[in-house]
Amino acid sequence: MNLNFEEKKIAAENWFKSLRNSICAEFEKIEYIKSSKKKLFKKNNWKAGGNSKGGGTFALIENGSVFEKVGVNISTISGKFHKQFRKKIPGALNNPNFWASGISIVAHMKNPKVPAFHFNTRFIVTSRSWFGGGMDMTPSIKNLKQKKYFHQEIEKMCNLHNKNYYSQHKKNCDKYFYLPHRNEPRGDGGIFYDYLNSNNWNKDFNYTKDVGITFLKISSRIIQEKMFLKWNEKDKEKQLIKRGRYVEFNLLYDRGTKFGLNTNGNIDAIFMSLPPLAKW
Repeated sequence: MNLNFEEKKIAAENWFKSLRNSICAEFEKIEYIKSSKKKLFKKNNWKAGGNSKGGGTFALIENGSVFEKVGVNISTISGKFHKQFRKKIPGALNNPNFWASGISIVAHMKNPKVPAFHFNTRFIVTSRSWFGGGMDMTPSIKNLKQKKYFHQEIEKMCNLHNKNYYSQHKKNCDKYFYLPHRNEPRGDGGIFYDYLNSNNWNKDFNYTKDVGITFLKISSRIIQEKMFLKWNEKDKEKQLIKRGRYVEFNLLYDRGTKFGLNTNGNIDAIFMSLPPLAKW
């Protein structure tokens, strides 16, 4: 696939849209399996503010039988970075123009025995270009068998592309999704990568696509295996406290939150990652 640069941007944007459609359809199916009622995503379109162009769509299911809150956000925006933000972005210091497209998903479950899931992938262009993203899982109740399956499936996918990706990107995830003020990880980890540019765009794009496909497969299987398990108020209390940790990370450290706020993104889409209820 020999594409010029504009065609590459279109291909990436179209993939994120296609993946969004697949994930929404699968999660709607899961809701129907649990309740025999159609619970569809409510989709909201938004346009970038300020000097940025473009926009996106964030889709939500709230108060479902399986998903207490799940958001699926896609966006494609372009513009100029704020002066104080440019030094934090590769290739933006001398040229502040950017283009970015991506997908982001956070799923908070009604049943505390089902872990929360996070996934995102993106393609960003400044005077340089790169892919980034990853996935991680945050249970409120530890389950070593579940954690082992999650990581084994990710490792198998990574090894199809590069034998070093899993160890490298797992290490990145463990380091990134960590709450230093509490001296604890956010959850069971996963993979995280940024600034991926191997000088082979097709290779990097195929890996990024596989990350999305694998996330959908893994999350769907784990959710469907756990969603009928019985739980009690003590289980729910553990979940709400764990969600508090989730909120702390997303507001204090999350790069996606900071990127969205610095590129005139939609506030509701940026904060869709926050759970409907949490405790401290």
